[in-house]
Amino acid sequence: MHPVLEKVTADVVERSRESRAAYLARIDAAIANGPQRTNLPCANLAHGFAVCSAAEKDALSHAVKANVGIISAYNDMLSAHEPYQHYPELIKQAVREAGGVAQFAGGVPAMCDGVTQGMPGMELSLFSRDVIALSTAIGLSHNMFDAALYLGVCDKIVPGLLIGALSFGHLPAVFVPAGPMTTGISNKEKSRTRQKFAEGKVGEKELLESESKAYHSPGTCTFYGTANSNQMMVEIMGLHLPGSSFVNPYTPLRDELTKAAAKQVLKFTALGDDFRPIAHVVNEKAIINAIIGLLATGGSTNHTIHLIAIARAAGIIINWDDFDNLSKAIPLLTKIYPNGPADVNQFQAAGGMGLLIQELLEHGLLHGDILTIGDQRGMAQYSQVPTLNDGKLSWEAGPAVSLDLDVISSVAQPFAAGGGLHVMHGNLGRGVSKISAVAEKHQVVTAPAMVFDDQLDVVAAFKRGELEKDVIVVLRFQGPKANGMPELHKLTPVLGVLQDRGFHVALVTDGRMSGASGKVPSAIHMWPECIDGGPLAKVRDGDIIALNTQTGEVNVQVDQAEFDARVPTANSATGHHFGMGRELFGAMRANASTSETGATNLFFVD
Repeated sequence: MHPVLEKVTADVVERSRESRAAYLARIDAAIANGPQRTNLPCANLAHGFAVCSAAEKDALSHAVKANVGIISAYNDMLSAHEPYQHYPELIKQAVREAGGVAQFAGGVPAMCDGVTQGMPGMELSLFSRDVIALSTAIGLSHNMFDAALYLGVCDKIVPGLLIGALSFGHLPAVFVPAGPMTTGISNKEKSRTRQKFAEGKVGEKELLESESKAYHSPGTCTFYGTANSNQMMVEIMGLHLPGSSFVNPYTPLRDELTKAAAKQVLKFTALGDDFRPIAHVVNEKAIINAIIGLLATGGSTNHTIHLIAIARAAGIIINWDDFDNLSKAIPLLTKIYPNGPADVNQFQAAGGMGLLIQELLEHGLLHGDILTIGDQRGMAQYSQVPTLNDGKLSWEAGPAVSLDLDVISSVAQPFAAGGGLHVMHGNLGRGVSKISAVAEKHQVVTAPAMVFDDQLDVVAAFKRGELEKDVIVVLRFQGPKANGMPELHKLTPVLGVLQDRGFHVALVTDGRMSGASGKVPSAIHMWPECIDGGPLAKVRDGDIIALNTQTGEVNVQVDQAEFDARVPTANSATGHHFGMGRELFGAMRANASTSETGATNLFFVD
């Protein structure tokens, strides 16, 4: 085991000792009571299985068969979740064949950041994670279930499902993916059209045609943003069946994997002899594995928020320094857009998760001794790949080496020696920066600041030609307390155009960027956030800012005494594109906070 991995893990275990023990004590108390359904009064139980068959009622009333709850994020507007429409019947049939009962326990909201980017709905995106966690808990609150299956893919949805599942940690859990859409036009071509539109070189007709060719069918978007980072993360934690994350929807293999997941969770209930509640599966080592996977693949910076909240739901305390320290030891092993031209289907074809996990395990860069939902208990089985032989599902050894060295490399010859995610620090506070997609020549920028309080004002300034220079865009009042911390994806084409024109540009903000963003250097999630008087609120137009993403330094080059004496500027955003978000945050703000760990604190993160 790599010494840095050993040290970070030991630090997390020690830091979490009391909170983890308290969490497990609560879970073990629930486990000690046996299947919760047996404690329900007769009227309660009758309500719970009123629509079941006579045989199912008899089995459930005597606790001789396991009852599996299904929590789904299905809707048919969101491409990644549309395939879940057919999963409940597949699952119920598979569970019946395996000797159990399955009930649809509840649905959770599933909004799409791609639809809401730059719109009022985006202000609800980050908060939706906590609503999803609450909705998950509500679905499980009937105490009817011996295990649960979780159907979700995208940005806030999987973290919300995980937080809710961990609140009911006495239940075994299997997460069931839907898979990515097939490849459309290349992500590079899509981005090129976006930049042309930002420059006025193409119109809306051409832009919509391009976008529709990129996002064209059921399944996850094919770039390596937060949604696909979620799938990687859940598999490397051992909560997916091996090799199941990136199998396309509406294929025979996808359907057989869904059936297998349904049958698999039945093996781990308290009614059997191999009890694996999710509270025991998601331990400190599993959380560290998720961070490692994120770094090795150049995954979404959104998980510097979500993983902290997920861990806390399991009584585990991690922070940005853990990400930073591991990033110095974990090499970058994949190039998937925006870190390279390939999409997730090409990643899968090159060897996928099996090859990635095998490479990390062989070099002591991943915890192999964790409890998983596979037939075996450790991570070694996750180097295998699922296949169909005469219609029957089985697992075979995956490729020993990359089938495309431009997409998946090796520890011996990585794309970069470090994971490319740094903690930023300096007199502007603390934040994070992902540099895995930033060319080395762009990783250090010193330039005058231009200060904005609204991303649409940045776009307007670009259209007026005011950004045609070396510039560091400072975008303030974008944290959770201010407006819900919407992704600032509208800035990506604008700043990308300026960079391509030869200007030295960067972004510094207390907001966050999309998992799809990449080539422009940035310091994001800056803390303390501006609405709390953070130092970013003291920056003025023309102040020189030095951003060094290689060393993790971000400083305004103003006399420190003068800078300290400045009064933080109030939010000047006009709110012209805001609606529901601004109105709701007044009520929500009392429950919301941030910390330098980057975790939003609403209901489940305390």
